[in-house]
Amino acid sequence: MRAVVFDRFGEPAQVREVADPRPATAGVVVRVEATGLCRSDWHGWMGHDPDIALPHVPGHELAGVVEAVGPGVTGWRAGDRVTAPFVCACGNCAECAAGDHQVCARQTQPGFTHWGSFAEYVALDHADVNLVALPGELSFATAAGLGCRFATAFRAVVAQGRVAAGEWVAVHGCGGVGLSAVMIAAAAGARVVAVDRTPGALELARRFGAAHCVDAADTADTAAAVREVTGGGAHLSLDALGSPATAAASLDGLRRRGRHVQVGLLPVAAGGTALPMERVIGWELEIIGSHGMAAHAYPPMMELVRSGRLRPDLLVTSTIPLDAAPAALSAMGTAPGRGVTVILPHGAP
Repeated sequence: MRAVVFDRFGEPAQVREVADPRPATAGVVVRVEATGLCRSDWHGWMGHDPDIALPHVPGHELAGVVEAVGPGVTGWRAGDRVTAPFVCACGNCAECAAGDHQVCARQTQPGFTHWGSFAEYVALDHADVNLVALPGELSFATAAGLGCRFATAFRAVVAQGRVAAGEWVAVHGCGGVGLSAVMIAAAAGARVVAVDRTPGALELARRFGAAHCVDAADTADTAAAVREVTGGGAHLSLDALGSPATAAASLDGLRRRGRHVQVGLLPVAAGGTALPMERVIGWELEIIGSHGMAAHAYPPMMELVRSGRLRPDLLVTSTIPLDAAPAALSAMGTAPGRGVTVILPHGAP
């Protein structure tokens, strides 16, 4: 098969022929029809993830068709249209028994713990636990973003953030996760303040329901701007980018007893993250982590997508062939895209 491969961290990846994957006993091989280009892939390419062994194929947001099935799989067969969370759970550990598959102690992650979906085919573990069926009307390009960005944002806003209608929600960083969070919070009836330094990203945030936008490129203190716009601070704030500055600003922009959800990755390579813990104590702020969403939790989100209340299709602003993926991956460090870029390994459908 053809796949995007890098042999050294931070050096250009190449598209080349590699061996086709084979399904594990409890796993499947999926023919990748679409796969999202995510900032987490860039972190992996830069060497920020300790699970990656070289040479490596990135990619963890995917949608496609089951190609081959391991002998231990009972719920899926070749030809099924599927997606999967980026955290593939084992289904057997204590965390999985409690339903917390997204923090599975023995999790695997395509594109990190093993070769990923920037390829014509990808292997996924424990298929009966992790695969999610796709309705026929949902395009592969739209579905590709569900396994990471959109589902991650949905759980961060709804389950972890406990959003309520009428609340002020601040979203720091309007990439794929942030724009998804804006759309989801607005659909829940919240008043959203979007914070980003890119005009195109803020334009999309307005389109997806943001009541106010803060241009971080022209604002010295984004937290103060959020407090002013919201009349004292957000009830719920998300760092959807992942940087020491945005994490601190998200906390500083909260009102008393507000809730901060950390969604964006904060790799060790970015340096230490100093947070205003004196405010956390004095104002009784909550700091909550959010790490993807288990496959069994998808149905409410999928129903909102099916009904048209949520429109993840609007997030896809670019589709590219596999040959363009290496350059697009390296460009994420200096020129983040507008919306979501989706790679089509087999070409246009």
